[in-house]
Amino acid sequence: MGGGGRYPYPKFVWSPAGGWWTRPSNWKSNTLIAFGGIFAITYAVWTVSAEKEYRTVPPIRPIPSMKWAKQYQNPEPEDK
Repeated sequence: MGGGGRYPYPKFVWSPAGGWWTRPSNWKSNTLIAFGGIFAITYAVWTVSAEKEYRTVPPIRPIPSMKWAKQYQNPEPEDK
């Protein structure tokens, strides 16, 4: 169950995934950089979304986005 040993393969074949039996020496740093980029983009989108969120009809019961939405941080006084 392993398919046997490594066999000779054509060197002229290019693969975007790296080809046969690839294991780049810097895979850990590449993974860290990729996750850092994903985190930064997610944080930026989350922040912009929380700043722009506005509900014209207030929710009946508390919802999770009320914890970070700008509208609910400083509630406006109710009209009487």
